[in-house]
Amino acid sequence: MPNIEEKAQVVAEIKEKFQNSTGVVLADYRGLTVSQVTQLRAQLRQAGVEYHVLKNTLVRRAAHEVGIEGLDGFLEGPTAVAFSADPVAGAKILSDFSKTSKTFAIKAGVVEGKVVDPAGVKALAELPSREVLLAQVLRGMQAPLTGMANVLQGPIRKMGYALEEVRKLKEAQA
Repeated sequence: MPNIEEKAQVVAEIKEKFQNSTGVVLADYRGLTVSQVTQLRAQLRQAGVEYHVLKNTLVRRAAHEVGIEGLDGFLEGPTAVAFSADPVAGAKILSDFSKTSKTFAIKAGVVEGKVVDPAGVKALAELPSREVLLAQVLRGMQAPLTGMANVLQGPIRKMGYALEEVRKLKEAQA
């Protein structure tokens, strides 16, 4: 059994992960096969998400030290924790995995220091990715400029049409 110094070191590591992550998802992994866990870990690793099976008491202690309140009720039974710099990445992968696995369940999440319930994690997973959101913002900023360019080109275009009609008339008269 680990001694007090080893537990304190693990709590410090968990605390550091809480501080460096904007998105944390807690899940109940009971009933998963080794191949399912391996597949899940590979997906998470590819997205830059750290996935660990941790003791509830150590997670609880680290959360209290960081100042995260309201997580105690979700720390029951076996708990796996996914730490991510992107709040959506871990939630999206684990939510998709929970849809395919009947035994895997999301317990809760922590988004920028605030605890969210499983429904909140699933709502977070339905958000578009960061790249898609940035593209939408850029499109929103670009739309007025495109509209203004079209409006400013209108009189020039109409003048071109008018000159073309004048040319046709002069050709018809000649």
